[in-house]
Amino acid sequence: MWIVLVGLAMGVLIGLSFPDVLPASFANYLSISLLAALDSAFGGIRASLEGRFVPMTFVTGLVSNAVLAAGLTYLGNKMGVPLFDAALFAFGFRIFQNLGAIRHDLIGRWQKSRVKLRHESL
Repeated sequence: MWIVLVGLAMGVLIGLSFPDVLPASFANYLSISLLAALDSAFGGIRASLEGRFVPMTFVTGLVSNAVLAAGLTYLGNKMGVPLFDAALFAFGFRIFQNLGAIRHDLIGRWQKSRVKLRHESL
């Protein structure tokens, strides 16, 4: 799980250190790629909490999701079809789904630790 958080923090710091040099026409591509990367990050955190995190799966998923999302956005723009909206919905849905699972897992762990502490103090 730490590799995901460290990678996310490094990405944010690198992104903030560069000046704004991308043209506005790339905004859709960058935003959907960022959303795909966030989806992968939350999926990695969830997998780590569930004990099934595989770094290679995380890295390949991160790159392939970002490239596919940007590619679909480009193709949709060329065809005049709003594929950006479909990718936005899909990744947004998965982010909230993973966030819910992470929350449930952390609350479950917290409740189990409280019960364990209560039994040990008796």
